[in-house]
Amino acid sequence: MSQVKIIECPRDAMQGIKDFIPTEKKVQYIQSLLRVGFDTIDFGSFVSPKAIPQMVDTAEVLAQLDLSQTQSKLLAIIANTKGAELASVHKEIQYLGFPFSISENFQMRNTHKTIAESIVTLQEILEIANKSNKEVVAYLSMGFGNPYGDPWNVEIVGEWTEKLANMGVKILSLSDTIGSSTPEVIDYLFSNLIPKYPEIERVVNVLMVQLKVLVVAQWQKTI
Repeated sequence: MSQVKIIECPRDAMQGIKDFIPTEKKVQYIQSLLRVGFDTIDFGSFVSPKAIPQMVDTAEVLAQLDLSQTQSKLLAIIANTKGAELASVHKEIQYLGFPFSISENFQMRNTHKTIAESIVTLQEILEIANKSNKEVVAYLSMGFGNPYGDPWNVEIVGEWTEKLANMGVKILSLSDTIGSSTPEVIDYLFSNLIPKYPEIERVVNVLMVQLKVLVVAQWQKTI
């Protein structure tokens, strides 16, 4: 491995806070992260306010950020083509993050679409991203285990990696959505998937659940 990229995700923590965080506080916090030197900041989302009310002001936050002194790139989460279209008009955003789960149950809970429907949506998002000079980051949630009773094993993760790669996905985020990963599973997946698909950049969200708890606690102290 010649390079390690660190992605910070304030969006995931903020969207879990019930009380609305004022736009100016979001701007202040994200602006401070932009000075740290992270490769990418997952800063907001263009998702229905009914689903994630905390992120309703993402466009306002973006408009107030000073990006003149940072090399960090910005990522916004989208869940459908409408969100992709809204995010794609902002030249400041480099990445569109799409949550795709290999668990049928979790995909329905998260986006209210089946896996088959989500594949169609992902293809449309890839086309929108290509036209607007964006990169799509596909989040492979439940990448390290599945508590919902759906079939899961490392071979299934490999099969979906191949399918997404064939669709044109260049960046894949293996997400430990529920904190179930083990050193053995992590070692196997990365030892086998990276050599097989060298053209895909991989991001790993192994500690997402634990980090989210810590960041939410910190936010609650400051708001």
